[in-house]
Amino acid sequence: MMRMDLQATSGAAPNLSFQGDTATMSSSEKQSLTLYYTPGTCAQAVRIALEEAHATYELKRVDFATQQQRSPEYLALNPKGRVPALVTEEGILTEAPALLAYIAQRFADARLAPADLFGFARMQEFNSYLASTVHINHAHRPRAARWADEAEAQAAMQRKVPGNMTDNFNYIEANYLKGPWVLGDHYSVSDGYLFTVAGWLKGDGVDIAQFPKVHDHFKRMSARPAVQRALAA
Repeated sequence: MMRMDLQATSGAAPNLSFQGDTATMSSSEKQSLTLYYTPGTCAQAVRIALEEAHATYELKRVDFATQQQRSPEYLALNPKGRVPALVTEEGILTEAPALLAYIAQRFADARLAPADLFGFARMQEFNSYLASTVHINHAHRPRAARWADEAEAQAAMQRKVPGNMTDNFNYIEANYLKGPWVLGDHYSVSDGYLFTVAGWLKGDGVDIAQFPKVHDHFKRMSARPAVQRALAA
């Protein structure tokens, strides 16, 4: 259930004027988390994890269209000028893989990560691959100007995106999803992350149907109540 709440976050974060919602789920924990996110970005995976954990949190949308991520107010919160950022009682966390691991461990009863050391590292391996390789390959299409000034060089980067993303998802198809979920039989925060990144394929000129396991996973994820809540507003 979502309700509008435009009050600023208290505690570790500066007083910012971002559009906000409060997500109140079936949790007895006092609200103490605030997620700064933009729909369609990797921050969506973090929101899905919070919904899967039935966490109570405040949601603050960062408007990329108006360059809000570069505003002095947001840079005081996250000097990187990126999303996601998660405000906790102990401080501010950034980077999607770190936030996903934090949520999985904070809400351990939700069982969003393997309990054993190797399994947890395997989850981190996958999340790191999405962040350090797949996300970068995708970003060469909408944000080629980060890496080159010349229009010809930017266009050359953009032409490489479909092939690079296809290679990345062929690797995922072959090495993960040995069961219904990324890590096999058990759901984890990696599933929301893969769902989010797979959602970029169409815009990158790649047909998700050529990866049967990834495609089936995307459809399973779309049907999950937590995902539907995360995408609803």
